[in-house]
Amino acid sequence: MLLDIYLDDTMTNECLICNAHLEYLEKDEEMTCEICHKIEKSKTRCINKHYICNDCHMNGIHKIMKICLESNSKNPIEILDTLMSQSFCHMHGPEHHIIVGSSILTAYKNAGGNINLKESLSELLNRAKQVPGGTCGYWGACGAAISSGMAISIITKSTPLTTKEFQLSNKMTSLSLNNISKHGGPRCCKRDSYLSIETAIEFIKENLDIILEKTEIVCKYYPQNDQCKKSECLYFRKLEI
Repeated sequence: MLLDIYLDDTMTNECLICNAHLEYLEKDEEMTCEICHKIEKSKTRCINKHYICNDCHMNGIHKIMKICLESNSKNPIEILDTLMSQSFCHMHGPEHHIIVGSSILTAYKNAGGNINLKESLSELLNRAKQVPGGTCGYWGACGAAISSGMAISIITKSTPLTTKEFQLSNKMTSLSLNNISKHGGPRCCKRDSYLSIETAIEFIKENLDIILEKTEIVCKYYPQNDQCKKSECLYFRKLEI
């Protein structure tokens, strides 16, 4: 398939067409997706003018449901790492807005949380797909952090009219954003996903009385990230050659 030719999982650094660096524009411009040829406005493309829409960038995310439903892990970090190792998950991209919340929901259910996991994952997917790439820089709200808030919203059945549930879901997002902000930019979807997951583990323990398992995070993705902060990142451990 043409899609498989373009979405080569060895080209995970920047542009999925040519692996060139991305550029972020000040204003929206009309662009045509190189894969599905959909025309839409965006601020993001590579320096060679290639544009990939969010839907094509996330090709294969339907696998998230199967992976999560088959998992018995109570550790959202472990689940996140499994999802990030899939071919649909690139170094950066809006797929992280889905896998963070999915990892939290799955671990929560496996640790004794009272949710219908299949329905919860489906709802998370529907919500998170609406959060485009680049929100961390353009909206002032990283999609990974928003995803953690979505998970709590689904767990607590929050709506715009609830009270405690509304408070909890917004607090979850705010705490994740606060931790992300402490580590600054440039964007790293892996770092921000890990930060949101670690924040959620403590939040769920304190507010929902569910204990999720936790393991040390050692990032293995930095060779794919030209903007990696290396030793300035709390998850950086140089790989042994």
